[in-house]
Amino acid sequence: MAITVELTYDMAKALGGVRRFEVADARTVADVVRLTRERFGEQGEAFAKLTRVAAVAVNGVLSNHQRGMSTPLVDGDTVTFLKAAAGG
Repeated sequence: MAITVELTYDMAKALGGVRRFEVADARTVADVVRLTRERFGEQGEAFAKLTRVAAVAVNGVLSNHQRGMSTPLVDGDTVTFLKAAAGG
């Protein structure tokens, strides 16, 4: 099972500029965060902290107001993390 992870520029900075990668065996968005943290060490920890306030889309549909980090994933899904921003 392969899940593609895409990061916006601001989220990618936490992982040293990595903007796209794959993770295997992620059954939920929370699994993606855990596997990313394990794979990237300290940079993964920084990324995990950012995901607490990030917007998350699965296959282009925001999941924050649906099942959030519990959103189930299937093989071939794409999870996108977007840094939350506000302002005028």
